Amino acid sequence: MNLVIGVTGGIGSGKTAATNRFEALGITVVDADLASRVIMACGRPALAAVAERYGQDSLLADGSLDRAALRARIFSDPAEREWLEQLTHPLIGDEIFRQLQASESVYTILSSPLLLETTQKSLCDQVLLIDVAEDIQLARTMARDDNDEAQVRRIMAAQMPRAEKRALADHIIDNSGDLASLHRAVDKLHANFLESQATD
Repeated sequence: MNLVIGVTGGIGSGKTAATNRFEALGITVVDADLASRVIMACGRPALAAVAERYGQDSLLADGSLDRAALRARIFSDPAEREWLEQLTHPLIGDEIFRQLQASESVYTILSSPLLLETTQKSLCDQVLLIDVAEDIQLARTMARDDNDEAQVRRIMAAQMPRAEKRALADHIIDNSGDLASLHRAVDKLHANFLESQATD
């Protein structure tokens, strides 16, 4: 498997904007959130387990997962969040590994909000943190997802503290500026990653 760069960041940090830039530069992005959607697709065992535990209220009319209802449930009850993580994390890990192995770009990005909290970090050679202050996280997430402040704060509290993430990262991009600034920072790292692969 070629060089794998893990990209992570708290909710509202701009992780997706960063990985979109890497993708535009021709780099394969394996997204843990998308992997979680694959394993929760209709007909998959994980979705059946969720429906069995929470009933039809956890599903939309078409039989797919009601993500908003599930999110509200698990972030208001730590025991339920733990149950869901034990169900989904191994399945997500298998799907991520399959996609990483299939990548054909010079290096590969693994994008995951829980990269540092899970065994996913063991799949990465280096970690890039997209970082912003907590007040910016809060404002951006409320504007984007139409969630109330209490819900966003619960999600933030469930994630690894910002200082710990910063201590574990090999690279940090401060994304408190505009999109052009983020793109410049990504482009610079991209050049470094290409160079490191060329000299290996």
